[in-house]
Amino acid sequence: MQQLTQQLDFILELDRLKAVYRQALVKVDNNRFENSAEHSWHIALTAQVLHQYAEEEVDISRVVSMLLIHDIVEIDAGDTFAFAEQSLLDQQEDKEIAAANRIFGLLPAKQFQSMKQLWSEFEEAQTADARFAKAIDRVLPLLQNVKNEGGSWARHQVKKSQVVQRNQYLQGLAPQLWTYATEQIDFSVSQGWLIDD
Repeated sequence: MQQLTQQLDFILELDRLKAVYRQALVKVDNNRFENSAEHSWHIALTAQVLHQYAEEEVDISRVVSMLLIHDIVEIDAGDTFAFAEQSLLDQQEDKEIAAANRIFGLLPAKQFQSMKQLWSEFEEAQTADARFAKAIDRVLPLLQNVKNEGGSWARHQVKKSQVVQRNQYLQGLAPQLWTYATEQIDFSVSQGWLIDD
């Protein structure tokens, strides 16, 4: 019974992720801010649809699991804009580690270790699974911003070089997706949605 109680406590805690808002806008819903739970669902499906483009073999089940849990830490740490000042991004790392320990720690010990390890693997992005998951996590906002005439890029005056650097995981791992992404980045510059530097 204690194990079930711990698991249910964790599941109910996840509801709080629906109240963490990102900089991405949901165009089809009056440009409201997207929440992190929606983002996690959307990238998990994106990975399933696009995993055929990975040049390295990836275990899509592990990738989807990573994507579903990667932002759970934002329940405590909040979301930091991908192109925020480096000092803010550096502070976020410590907050997220503490959040991972607390939130995954709600689970029974074996599940805590398993989820924490999977989350850490995603963060470190050393394995093919984690690099592909990280690439998908970064390419979906690119697609959303292009579809929304620059979206958060235009609002925050993001530079082309920042978006290129953020999507570098695609370059060797999924060359077709990388080519598509760079074409969209160049198009966004031509439209004035990204600053050409």
